[in-house]
Amino acid sequence: MNKVTTIAQALESVKDGMTVMIGGFLGVGTPELLVDALITKGITDLTVIANDTAFADKGIGKLVANRRLQKVIVSHIGTNPETGRQMNAGELQVELVPQGTLAERIRAGGAGLGGILTPTGLGTIVAEGKAIINIDGREYLLEKYLKADVALLKAHTADSAGNLLFHRSARNFNPLMAMSADVVIVQVENIVEAGQIDPDQVITPGIVVDWIVQE
Repeated sequence: MNKVTTIAQALESVKDGMTVMIGGFLGVGTPELLVDALITKGITDLTVIANDTAFADKGIGKLVANRRLQKVIVSHIGTNPETGRQMNAGELQVELVPQGTLAERIRAGGAGLGGILTPTGLGTIVAEGKAIINIDGREYLLEKYLKADVALLKAHTADSAGNLLFHRSARNFNPLMAMSADVVIVQVENIVEAGQIDPDQVITPGIVVDWIVQE
C-alpha cells in the first residue's frame, strides 16, 4: 500500500476535541507543515501530548498562540511564556509530567501496558491522587499509560510503505508516539520506493504508519 498522500487528505481524520501526540523537542523534530495545516483547517479544543510547547512562534507554540488547545500534557512550558499566561489565566489546562515519566507513559501506551511504576515524583504534587505501590520495601507511583487519537510526526526519510528513518536528535519522541496513536501521520523530507531502505536501518516500521506527506 502506498501511503503517500496530501496534507489535506491526511488530516481528514483529525477532528475537534481529539487527543493528538506531536513529536519534537523545542520544535526539533516537530512537523511544522502539519501544525500549520491544523491551524488553517480550524481544528480546535485539542488535547496535545508532547515534550513541550516549544516557542510562541514555532511548532506547538503556534497552536497555543492561536488558542486551539484545551489541554496540554507536557514535561515543561518554560520556553513559551504564552502557555504559562494561558495556564495562569485558567484558559488552558496544563498537566506537567517529569520528562522520563512522560516518555515511559507514551511507550507503555504503545506496548499495551496499563502504565509504569516510578519513584519519580514521590513526595511532590506529582503524586497527588495517584496510587502508591510498595515493591520489595520501596514505594513507586503508578503512572497510567498515554495514548492518542492521532500522532503528528516528523521523519527524515520514508519509503512508500511507511518505514521511517529519523535524523539524529529529531528522533526524540517521534518513534514512541508512532506506536501509541490510532492514526499516525508523518511529515518527511525524503520519500523513496518500498525496499530502498535497509531493513536494519528502519527505526519505525511502516505497519504503524497510516499517511506520509512530503515537505
